[in-house]
Amino acid sequence: MSTNIPEGKEAAVKLADSDFAADRREHDVRAAVGDYWSRVRSGDLGAVPAILGLAGLVVLFTALRPETFLSTGNIANLSTQALPVTILAMGLVFVLLLGEIDLSAGVASGVCAAVMAKLMVDAGQPWYVAVITAIGVGIVIGTAIGWLVSVVRIPSFVVTLALFLGLQGITLRLIGDGGTVPVRDDVIVALANKNMPVWLGWTLAVLCAAGYAATQLWRWRRQRERGLVGRPLVLVAGQVAVIAAALLVATYVLSLDRAPSPLIVISGIPWGVPLVGVLLIICTFVLGRTPYGRHVYAVGGNAEAARRAGINVTRIRMSVFMIASTFAALSGIAAASRLNSITPDAGGGTTLLLGVGAAVIGGTSLFGGKGKARDAVLGGLVIATIDNGLGLLGAKAYANFLITGGVLLFAASIDALARRRRAATGR
Repeated sequence: MSTNIPEGKEAAVKLADSDFAADRREHDVRAAVGDYWSRVRSGDLGAVPAILGLAGLVVLFTALRPETFLSTGNIANLSTQALPVTILAMGLVFVLLLGEIDLSAGVASGVCAAVMAKLMVDAGQPWYVAVITAIGVGIVIGTAIGWLVSVVRIPSFVVTLALFLGLQGITLRLIGDGGTVPVRDDVIVALANKNMPVWLGWTLAVLCAAGYAATQLWRWRRQRERGLVGRPLVLVAGQVAVIAAALLVATYVLSLDRAPSPLIVISGIPWGVPLVGVLLIICTFVLGRTPYGRHVYAVGGNAEAARRAGINVTRIRMSVFMIASTFAALSGIAAASRLNSITPDAGGGTTLLLGVGAAVIGGTSLFGGKGKARDAVLGGLVIATIDNGLGLLGAKAYANFLITGGVLLFAASIDALARRRRAATGR
């Protein structure tokens, strides 16, 4: 049975076939590498600058302080040093994806930590009640910001700047001028100061490596079954091997005894590290595997087009500020755990700037629509590495500010240039 197609329609079919021919071609390693290189040349750099920068910093500080920088004790200290900034930056990624800004996230973390500390010390509440209440305060703050920005239509810069000032007053009122609230609860203190048993660390590392491998291979198989173009199996296996090796090597290093005295044993992964891992997995899944995540990227890319497509832009805007403030509460709890106390200036100073800087340095765009949760982790490690390395070198405080600011400016410049390049190439 033959089908007669008019000449004009036949030409259209051939044109459409040529447009989608790339989706049906055999996607081998060479083609995959070529596609990746094409994206890089068009300005889609992803996390490459952050990874290269982190590797360069590690090489530099290792060469300058070979006896201390890569010691097991310093690596463990580096992981806990990056904890508060990384968690704060992870929440700010959601706000930045919409092209918005939250200047109050740092001081919001201080307010939430102050509420937690006061409940435990003055009211005698158990740690879980105090933590849940602190997170609830963060959600309330985020809801207020989101409502003012998305419903009242006040620019996020103005709203969060006002709260940046106002929330510091709340912290001061709770703690008092010059006061300090100690944090002594064993569970809270353990978050940034204690380590999990070595056997538990290895168990989690193996489970995470196996889970990641299963997820990637299942995804590759589903793409093949549906006839979709995916990465070659050899590249998928290579990525799994690299991630698994990184997890196992990190677990091995942190499982070594790093006590300065042979009379005691200090080993194991700090408890804060799996917390960041869990948050990273959740955020990555939400942004990459749910309709909500797709809506966030759509609104960040073009809010008007998203609205015409039926996306509730107001709800999305409110939700990202709620998420950011929730993560700010968790960041404040981690900072309180690391310092064992809360002071009136908690969350102030450079806390917010380092959080935004970590997200941007990791690869999240300030213009919206581009970024991932992993950017917060990479950027947090870069900032913590700079601070840690300069501390080992005995550098002055001004040098730390200058270098960190320079790195942030460099990352923002790369973002701006990459955005122009993508616009020029139509990507």
